[in-house]
Amino acid sequence: MSHHVALDWLNFLLADVRGGLGPYVSVFLLTEAGWDQATLGLVLTISGLIGISMHAPIGALIDATRAKRGLIVVGIVALSACAIAIAWRPIVPIVFAADLTMAILGAVFAPVVAAITLGLVERDKLAARLGRNAAFDRAGNLFIAAVAAAVGTAWGQRAVFYLVPFFGVWTMWIVLSIPRHAIDHQRARGWVPSMTVRQYQPSRWGTLLTDKSLLVLAGVAALFHLANAAMLPLVSQKLALGHPGQEAALTSGAIIVGQLVMVPVSLLVARADRTGRKPLLLIAIAALVLRGILFTLSGNAVWLIAVQVLDGIGIGLFDALLPLILSRSS
Repeated sequence: MSHHVALDWLNFLLADVRGGLGPYVSVFLLTEAGWDQATLGLVLTISGLIGISMHAPIGALIDATRAKRGLIVVGIVALSACAIAIAWRPIVPIVFAADLTMAILGAVFAPVVAAITLGLVERDKLAARLGRNAAFDRAGNLFIAAVAAAVGTAWGQRAVFYLVPFFGVWTMWIVLSIPRHAIDHQRARGWVPSMTVRQYQPSRWGTLLTDKSLLVLAGVAALFHLANAAMLPLVSQKLALGHPGQEAALTSGAIIVGQLVMVPVSLLVARADRTGRKPLLLIAIAALVLRGILFTLSGNAVWLIAVQVLDGIGIGLFDALLPLILSRSS
């Protein structure tokens, strides 16, 4: 299997592993496990904030280690354990621990895949490869949403969580099929041939606080995800509460509409070197703002799901652009 094919399947299957949870957790806890919205919001918010605080040191670990494939394997095992724990015992301590773990793992998968990609692909081909990564990731999300809808409708919401370990096994096989020696770990850390030894050395932590471009990008990313993160779970909860018995199908429908748009939109990032990255980033932000406004206009299920088209534009562009922008800043 070529490296490009392995990266394609890695992005596709890893999306299946992560997509087995996502908004399904909040819908399951609210409609089947008997949680109230206050408890749900408190637990998910606190665990999420603690998890986010771990992103920087985890990023440093990813940058330093040569066991990048191993990080994905460990992350998949942990995510599978979280999914099974929530399905079996959806009580506050277990869900808090599981969601905290999932929040931490949110800092692992995408950066590791980006680092592996950097280590396998020449820099002049990076924009096209990252666009392809994003397209296969979106296709994987689309696939798992359809599978989750079918499984959840046939066997109940709890069955959706077992998709995580099922697809996790295949993902581990794919990532381990990439030879360890094929990954250029210097290039994966942002090295280019023109760099001196001093330039290649890792920057001090204090540098992050003095680099204006990184601070602006960090602020943009934080505000973007602050506005975006809760939208799909809240829409999924509204759809589920209004249509008992159709929770998995409607949640999957909201996901599928966005993912259908994300696949072609992600491929636009391959043209970022010609069109420029800032115009595409501004389009992503504008789509997010418009999506938030349109969600407030109606509670109709068809309307809420249709507005998810803007999710495909916003997230499709933003997630594919971010590693490309960071690679230029490294």
